[in-house]
Order: sequence, then C-alpha cells, then structure tokens
Amino acid sequence: MTQTVLPFKLEITRDTITPHAGLTLVGEFIHALGLPEKLDELLPGPGSGAGYAPREFVLPLLLMLHGGGRTLEDLRQLREDHGLRELLGLKEMPSADATGDWLRRLGGGAGLAQSAAVSRYLLARGLAAEERAEYTLDLDATQIVAEKETAAWTYKGERGYMPLVGHLAENGLVVGEEFRAGNASPGAGNLEFIKYCEAQLPAGKRIKDVRADSAAYQAAVFNYCEETGKSFAIGADLDSAVRAAIVTIPQADWRPYQDGYLAETVHSMEKTKRAFRLVVLRRPVQGQLFGETEARERYTAIASNREEDAAATVAWYNQRGEASENRLKELKLGFGMERMPCGEQAANAMFFRLGVWAYNLFVLFKRGALPAEWRRQQVRTVRWRLYQTAGKVVEHARSCALRVQRRMYRLFAEVRARCWELQAGLA
Repeated sequence: MTQTVLPFKLEITRDTITPHAGLTLVGEFIHALGLPEKLDELLPGPGSGAGYAPREFVLPLLLMLHGGGRTLEDLRQLREDHGLRELLGLKEMPSADATGDWLRRLGGGAGLAQSAAVSRYLLARGLAAEERAEYTLDLDATQIVAEKETAAWTYKGERGYMPLVGHLAENGLVVGEEFRAGNASPGAGNLEFIKYCEAQLPAGKRIKDVRADSAAYQAAVFNYCEETGKSFAIGADLDSAVRAAIVTIPQADWRPYQDGYLAETVHSMEKTKRAFRLVVLRRPVQGQLFGETEARERYTAIASNREEDAAATVAWYNQRGEASENRLKELKLGFGMERMPCGEQAANAMFFRLGVWAYNLFVLFKRGALPAEWRRQQVRTVRWRLYQTAGKVVEHARSCALRVQRRMYRLFAEVRARCWELQAGLA
C-alpha cells in the first residue's frame, strides 16, 4: 500500500475537467465584442489555405495572459485543456513554436502597423458606452529587462527595452504604446506619441489634458497643448534656466506645504510661444548621512498652464501615481509584460501590443461584465477567485454543458447574461 501523509486516495477520472472554467467567461466576452471576426478582418491572413487564421493565434495568447501565463511555452497548458478548448470552440490551436514564428512575421512586416486598427476597435468598443468626451492622457516610459543579445542597454544600466505607454486616466485604458529600444532617449518623439494617442480615439472623443514626467519637458509639447486647447502638468528639468527662475522667487511667496514649501513663478523656454507657470516644491534634505554639517534643500518643479491654485496643480499632477504608474505595474506584472519571449525587437513589439490588448480587455471585462464589487480588483485577485474555478464539461447529443460549484453558478450566469446583452447591443 502506498504510504501517504493525508488519508485520501488518488484516482484517475475519465471526466473532462477544466481548471480554468472562469476563462470561458473572458472568452465569451471576447466573442460578444466581435473581436475574433475583427482579428481576421484587420490582421494579415495566412499565406496558404492550410495556415492558421489570425484569431487562432491571438485568442489563445489573450487567454494565456489572462490566466497568468508568462511565456509562449505556457500555451501548452491551454492546448492540453481539452475542456476549455471545447467550450470556447478552440478546435485549431498553433504550437508555441508556430506562435513565435507568427509574432516574428507580423512584427517584421506590416502586421504591427495593421494591428493598430485592432487597438482602435477595442478602444471604440470601450468608450462607446461612456458619456464622457474629454480625457486626461498620462504618458510614461517603463523599463523591461531582457537578457537578449539584440537588446540595448537602458539608462538604468540593464539590457532591455523602454516602451512608452499612454493611459486614459479616467478609465485606465491604454490608448497607445510604442515599443522602443532600451537606449532610446526618453524624450524622443513625445509630441508625435501624443498625436498618435489622439488618433487612436474614436470620433467624438478627445484628449483634453496631458500629464507626464520631465521626459516631455519640451517646447514643442507645450506649444502643441496651447494650440489645441489642452491643459498640461509636466515635470520640469532642473536645468540652469529653471534653477535661475527658482532663485528669483521672493522668500515671502513660499508657503508651507506638506513636509516642505510651495511657490510658483512664470517661466518660458527659448522656443515656447507662451510663458507657463512653474510650480515649485522645496523640501529639506538632511545631509548628515553624507558627512555634511548643514541641511540641504531639494527642489521639484512642475510646468503647467492650468488655471488653479498651485497646490491643486501639484495634487492633480501627483495623481499620475495611481493613473499611470500603478497601471503600468498591472500591465507588466499582471499580464506578463515584464519579460519578452523573442530575440527580435519587432516580434517583442507585437507581443507587447498583445499584452496591451489583454490588459484593455480586462479593464472592459470588469466594467462591462463583472458585478460592481469586482471592478477595483487586480487581475491576480480575479485569477484566484474566478479564472481558476474548476469545471466539469459534459457533452450531450448535440450540446455541451459546463458544471461549476453552486456558489459560483450565479456569478457565471450573471456574467454570461451581460455578455449576451453586450453582443445584442452591438448587433
């Protein structure tokens, strides 16, 4: 008799069991959005009649990223989950190697540019139900470490990539991304990226406000915001001109703010068409740790054209921490974008875009299908509580049923009903 620690028997079942029954809800939501048909319409098709359609590559990748997969090899888990595949109609599913070849083919050709239309489709579906017409764009670059020979060194001293990502602060959707080499300058192409993000929005929606760190401290960005009626709050470079402007602020203008002092002045750059506010925070820094005998002061400056109290501008600018930086963590850590699967940058750019689609689908899934109490949950919580629900797949004569625990039945039924209503509304 086999010796065991706990007194239960281990047996083999002939039942079809899926450990990821909750992913069927994501799959149904994807179908309710009409995404599979759009993938086949908007992405390059197979080179021959025997090849896989675009949806047959993309849908397994999206499900894998939602389920917590991190590498292309994790697609094998889906391939072996016959119950999930039966429920979602994934009859044909490419291997991990074939998927890698597809990423390289699309990334290296016109596929990456064509895939932007899929991003626009998802945004249009997500924003259609919102009465809001004006949004805040948060720009941020983020480092992805990659031990690839083709990856360049970043300014942080590691090999990798430095994609630029634009979020809509009000709902968390990624409106644009640009996958960049690690040695790309953080300040390069910021104006062009803002324009790209605007172009991704559907008709009737616009970018009204822009927030970014000092990489976007550029006259061209300020001029464009002024010309197009946008407010902005952008971290300022503490260059010699900014430091000289700070020195001119009268001592009487500094007022206590949090753990330091706050003041503002008017500033301009050589190529700016209008002067802008320079909101300055002054905080003490204890120098004893560095062998200094006197305390020093640290300055933080924000360039802005907003017409409000300086403290309100600082508070609005600091919301980037929630609206952008935390959402970047969700994209990278929650959806596996902290590592790239391929040696070629173009293929990784396509994989990163798929990660953005998975992230945006999760935002839309929470808002459009899950009950209200789920809408502030991170993906790791939804995986634990929903996606990793076990289910039994039962096939009848011409039908298929998914059996779940009684405590999960109502939630599954509610989500499926909302998916049906969504599909009916788009018809």
